[in-house]
Amino acid sequence: MQLTQDDIFAVLRTCRDPEIPVNLVDLGLIYGVEIGAPSAEGAEVRVRLTLTSPGCPMSHSIVAEVQKKVQALPGVRTVHTDVVWEPAWHPGLITAEGRRQLQCAS
Repeated sequence: MQLTQDDIFAVLRTCRDPEIPVNLVDLGLIYGVEIGAPSAEGAEVRVRLTLTSPGCPMSHSIVAEVQKKVQALPGVRTVHTDVVWEPAWHPGLITAEGRRQLQCAS
């Protein structure tokens, strides 16, 4: 079985911002996933993500959770996380599912 972006996004949906009860994908914090060519040891995966603010006090734990969970997927050799600030995150990036979850949490 070959590793797919769907596999990675599924595991990223289990990663949550500790301060907001919504997963990183539905918050709009994941900007992209790239899977390198697979080798006998597995594929290199690069995850581009942002945070709700540059001063996010949970940034290290969020990045560590992303790395740990993606690394645990079968077929992953290494994980690189790139925290980017462009384009800047804004609430309009929250998915319809994320907005629904936030309404339920209010």
